[in-house]
Amino acid sequence: MMRILLVGNPNVGKSALFSRLTGIRVTISNYPGTTVEFTKGHIKLGEEQAELIDIPGSYTLEPSSRAEEVAVEMLKEGDLAINVVDATNLERNLNLTLQLLERGIPVIVALNMWDDTRHRGISVDTTRLEELLGVPVVPTVGITGQGVSDLVSRLPEARIPAEVRTYASGDERWARVGDIVGQVQTLSHRHHTWTDALEDASSHRLGGIVIALLVLFGTFWFVRLVGEAIIDHVAEPLFEWLWTPLLMRLSVALGPETFWHSALIGRLIEGQIDYLQSFGMLSTGLFIPLAAVAPYIISFYLALGFLEDVGYLPRLAVLMDTLLHRLGLHGYASIPTILGLGCNVPAVMATRILESRKERFIAATLISIAVPCAVLQAMIIGLVGQQGMGYVGIIYGSLFMSWVVIGMVLNRLVKGFTPELLIEIPPYRLPSGRVIIEKLWLRLSGVVKHALPIILVTVLVVNVLYNFGLFDALASIAAPVLTGLWGLPKETVVAIVIGFLRKDAAMGMLAPLALTAKQLVISSTVLAMFFPCVATFVVLARELGARDVLKAVAVMLVAALIVGSLQNLIL
Repeated sequence: MMRILLVGNPNVGKSALFSRLTGIRVTISNYPGTTVEFTKGHIKLGEEQAELIDIPGSYTLEPSSRAEEVAVEMLKEGDLAINVVDATNLERNLNLTLQLLERGIPVIVALNMWDDTRHRGISVDTTRLEELLGVPVVPTVGITGQGVSDLVSRLPEARIPAEVRTYASGDERWARVGDIVGQVQTLSHRHHTWTDALEDASSHRLGGIVIALLVLFGTFWFVRLVGEAIIDHVAEPLFEWLWTPLLMRLSVALGPETFWHSALIGRLIEGQIDYLQSFGMLSTGLFIPLAAVAPYIISFYLALGFLEDVGYLPRLAVLMDTLLHRLGLHGYASIPTILGLGCNVPAVMATRILESRKERFIAATLISIAVPCAVLQAMIIGLVGQQGMGYVGIIYGSLFMSWVVIGMVLNRLVKGFTPELLIEIPPYRLPSGRVIIEKLWLRLSGVVKHALPIILVTVLVVNVLYNFGLFDALASIAAPVLTGLWGLPKETVVAIVIGFLRKDAAMGMLAPLALTAKQLVISSTVLAMFFPCVATFVVLARELGARDVLKAVAVMLVAALIVGSLQNLIL
């Protein structure tokens, strides 16, 4: 089967073009021997089927990160390459194109974001560009599909240039890029539009901060409003109308005092199933991921998909660069951090985009400690929010301060370097609803597929251990810390231990303990910081290695101990 590679700089619309070429049926895999992901799908070429691979975005074939190393390695495995180029930024993109032509692989250029050239007063002579590069050039718009059929029809024309030029230095190659752009591109005057003004304001030192705060507030508001609407009007009614009657019949058949009733149904609260307190595999085990958590994940990934495709996240990275440098990071670390607000697992995996080992260690550790995932946030808002949103604010404030302080300390203690931020800033553009929905489906299905089995097993293990009295023993051992330093009842040890398996399930276990508002704040903060869930821990170990993950765990334990104690003293 022919193997076609999709190659290009970050933020040139590769994902949208990939989606247009393959549809939604794709697979995501790790490159052998690494944790760097690539996306794979299939495309129809006449009567045959070809494999299309979206390799990690790269600015150069002289790699400075693991993702770029994988991109170079995968070039050896392709039969031809589609080089996706941002038509509005030829100067930046053609450097990679020239490097690709030197590799001796058949190439066709997709001149993407073609619609934006007209909006920006840019004219590109594609015929002349073909002559200068020696390979086919096809204008495309990945979001709308414009030019995609032409690209597919011209794939057989992909070729190695008749004369392959080899450049002695990077300066010589950049000079060639300037010569090509000078011959094929002309600029005309255009009036300043409102999107131009918004782009300028987004990058301004003061205006950018105001816009960032508005975006973050709007995102939080959207996630909560849409998530709660789905829970109130869809998820909970479905469980009550369809699932509860079946579980009550099963409860009668099993008998309330049997082991299987405890494992599958859980405890009946005043003769009824309480989905947050019963803690059975088929009650709480299904309700938490599907009805209490999934709605917030849906709303979060809708918001994230919009911000990604509209072009705001790279601007946020530039805006955050100064602050993040004080934490031993650069602005691009804001992207994994924002991902962590949805799920820590892909967030930790996304730290591989950072160039140095120091950055990856600090970013992954901070995400695991101080960035609560969507499922944990959902439970915090639902449980602690009943006492007043001010208490929720205390939790978020404590986590943010911990993120800053721990980052500054690690920046001083961890050896290594923090490189400067080099990132492509795309123009603002209206995102495609279809692409956003497709990305939502891929992300949601992945989270549910991984979370549901873990939660079901967690609930079963908790019931078994509880019946054997293990948690009573743990409560006695941990009592000096829980009651003396954190001011919590010893029963909370169960939730804190279960937090390693699943944070949202652990939060659900706090509900029946009748904790005060202060105790809810402390227990929620400690639970967020104490230890990552098992899925995040596994990914953390893969990304950092055994030695660094032990260091990260030590930082987590010390941080949770100190912050929980300070909250108990101050509140």
